[in-house]
Amino acid sequence: PLGPYPHARRVGNLLFLSGIGPRHPKTEQIPEGIEAQTRACIENVKAILEDAGSSLEKVVDVTVFLTNIDRDFAGYNRIYGEFFAAIGPTRTTVGVVALPIPISIELKVIAES
Repeated sequence: PLGPYPHARRVGNLLFLSGIGPRHPKTEQIPEGIEAQTRACIENVKAILEDAGSSLEKVVDVTVFLTNIDRDFAGYNRIYGEFFAAIGPTRTTVGVVALPIPISIELKVIAES
């Protein structure tokens, strides 16, 4: 995290993930392009969930923040579907002016633990 907060917090049988971006956890590199950033975000979410004893299959809600929704929605939606179409979590996509670091996408996730 970029601030004084955890990646995830368990409340009852739910895990609430803070906004998760595409930065690689070891190298801190940010991939180029919305499809690569979307894939990296989801892989980061997956790692956090698995570390907490959960999985992508237990995701129930996703809020997606895009810094250029007009340009990036189709590419992000295509990659998102590869991971979540069969799972079917609820989803909200929001266009934002900027995120705390120069990334195009961030995911806020709620999952069952």
